[in-house]
Amino acid sequence: MRPFQYSRPETVREAVSLADVGRGAAVSSPAAFLAGGTTLVDLMKLDVMRPQALVDVKGLAEQEPDMRGVQASERGLRIGALAPMAMVADDETVKRDYPALSQSLLLAASAQLRNMATLGGNLLQRTRCPYFRDTSWDACNKREPGSGCSALGGVNRLHAVLGVSQHCIASYPGDFAQALVALDGAVETVGPRGRRRIEAARLHRLPGDAPEIETVLDPGELITAITVPAKPWARRSLYLKVRDRESYAFALASAAVALDLDGDTVRDARVALGGVAAIPWRAYEAEEVLRGQRFDEDLARKAASAAFERARPSGDNAFKVKLGQETLVRALIQAAEMEG
Repeated sequence: MRPFQYSRPETVREAVSLADVGRGAAVSSPAAFLAGGTTLVDLMKLDVMRPQALVDVKGLAEQEPDMRGVQASERGLRIGALAPMAMVADDETVKRDYPALSQSLLLAASAQLRNMATLGGNLLQRTRCPYFRDTSWDACNKREPGSGCSALGGVNRLHAVLGVSQHCIASYPGDFAQALVALDGAVETVGPRGRRRIEAARLHRLPGDAPEIETVLDPGELITAITVPAKPWARRSLYLKVRDRESYAFALASAAVALDLDGDTVRDARVALGGVAAIPWRAYEAEEVLRGQRFDEDLARKAASAAFERARPSGDNAFKVKLGQETLVRALIQAAEMEG
């Protein structure tokens, strides 16, 4: 780990001011926010991230308790970005009215990490691509722009089949983001340009020709809260995760689904996929197939097929297309059987 300056601001505005020092290179950056640190500290130890300054925002909850709390109303949820994953997963309102959120958090990491990691940091966690995390590999466009992508011709079983480009096929590793996308969630931020609201489905950027830029956040922009509207499909929602082992493993394929049913007819649907895509993936094509149709397994399979029409497998990860489809079919069937 390299030397860095450490600061602990007392207000959100001070934190933004300390971190607003311009966007750095993919590896070396002027400043980074530190909350739970469960991703950032690991990457600093690996020399993958080399921020010159750390702005510790964990203590902001002492001055602004809303940044750690869970507030529920008729309009929906508002969750502080500094809320620990474990606390939100165990919240009774979240479990009852927004089950996909709770499930996605409980299926992530370990109990110890869930107690430490914050929701804001969880949304921004970086890929587990071994070529990104091992600096002995020179070619990683996400770490060193313009160097190439070792995964294209290397070990890529865990990599993405949706949203990839010739510059990067790394998969997004998280779980909570998919559930948030499926429930039409959003993040509230404070940055150099003031306050703004960003839809969860638009927070992350496709790799394109600049995979080192992973989100639409500006330098120094801090996520302060996560919001989820109280929509008709929220209660009939779930998160299904398929992985190599039962616990403490990242998804090979996952699906966050939410259904609004009128009897057997799908009034509306939301579908997001994980483990198979470069970003938390909103499967709009699958939703279009489902809307207005009588739900059965055949419809679920048509939706799953549509969700992967644009898949671009690379060598060892070709199995993810079929696995992703079957995961989505299973998730849709289970969601349809839930009480709305």
